[in-house]
Amino acid sequence: MQSSLTSRNSSIFYGWYIVLAAAIGAFFSGPGQTYAVSVFIDYYIQEFGWSRSLVSGIYSSATLAAGLLLFIVGRLVDKHGQRRMMLTIGSLLAVACFWNSFVIGPVMLFIGFFMLRLFGQGSMTLIPNTLVPQWFLLKRGRALSFMAIGGFLSSAIFPPLNSWLISSFGWENAWRILGLALIVVFLPVVYFIVKNKPEDIGLLPDNAVSKKRLAERREEKLEEEEEEEEGFETNWTVKEAMKTRAFWLILFCVSIPALVNTGLTFHLFSILGEQGVPGSTAAIILSIMAIVGFPVTMVSGFILERVHVHIVLAISFAGQILFLLLLTQVQSYLLAIAFAVLWGIIGGIERITLNIIWPNYFGREHLGSIKGIATTTMVIGSAFGPLPFGVAFDIFGGYTEILLIILIFPILGMIAAFLSPPPRKQA
Repeated sequence: MQSSLTSRNSSIFYGWYIVLAAAIGAFFSGPGQTYAVSVFIDYYIQEFGWSRSLVSGIYSSATLAAGLLLFIVGRLVDKHGQRRMMLTIGSLLAVACFWNSFVIGPVMLFIGFFMLRLFGQGSMTLIPNTLVPQWFLLKRGRALSFMAIGGFLSSAIFPPLNSWLISSFGWENAWRILGLALIVVFLPVVYFIVKNKPEDIGLLPDNAVSKKRLAERREEKLEEEEEEEEGFETNWTVKEAMKTRAFWLILFCVSIPALVNTGLTFHLFSILGEQGVPGSTAAIILSIMAIVGFPVTMVSGFILERVHVHIVLAISFAGQILFLLLLTQVQSYLLAIAFAVLWGIIGGIERITLNIIWPNYFGREHLGSIKGIATTTMVIGSAFGPLPFGVAFDIFGGYTEILLIILIFPILGMIAAFLSPPPRKQA
């Protein structure tokens, strides 16, 4: 007998409980995200006497190594399902947190960063974003928007939380507390709530009508109207998707926000410090960006149910050009706040757009493998983000030149997005 939550007669479609669980998963990707890990960097440098370039190099190389393995995680999701993989990855991320609490040398740090980036930033971002599209077709945009709340809460909460944990209990115990939180909070949520797809419990995406009723409507020759109403989609295999121009152009687009945003976040305190803005303001910028991005993502999800996703993606790259130009002029508190607001708006649009485009273009059936390739590209892009900023600072003694040079990426991204309408599959 099905529980009241999974019953077809329940007043609330079970997919919304899945959205809640996915949002919690996105939240608990935090320990592996740059905004959370960056809080520990200065403590490693002070504790062990390591150079900033050494720690940055270890972080970038570990991120790159993790990114190269994410396509395997995507295939495992398709093979074993999101529920089993979320339980496995959540447990491994907890292990990664405990490992990082015992770091005593560069090799251990590399392994710790590698696990955090593979299981946290990569896998805990990938799996929730393949789970929610299984449950929604017509309402996919708003469902992913609600799921994104977890990601924004994560980026807003983890930096000050980690700072408080470290100052109160030490950096070692801070990692242990994060690991315990994963075990006590995240794993039970997955165990008791997550189901892989609606068909597993006798439902259909969007709580659609029964398959029997659909068959009756086909007999009544209402096929065209039925497909539009129920939101049927075309599913592509990985090989089929890779034969389309849109796949490669969107894959290129995915790497750009990862590269730019990770580079800015990793060096933000230094960038603003060079322009006379205090570090406390840099911390405020990160919080404002998350706070502003949340409502923007919510609105974007509804917009994407009505506007072509590649057009919205192109607009987001235009916004990225604007906030990079604005950052070169930030020399006051007011301009810093304006930059944070604009960065948050664009980040909110990017977050939902880059998540919804893959299931919208290529369907649900092989989404794990396809999204795994996309997430691999995203993580690799983030691995190369901090490096050009650091090299440019050593060469030019500042960041203005690299901020102007890096504009080439969103310009190319805007062009690629405009050239990437949804592909059509031949019968």
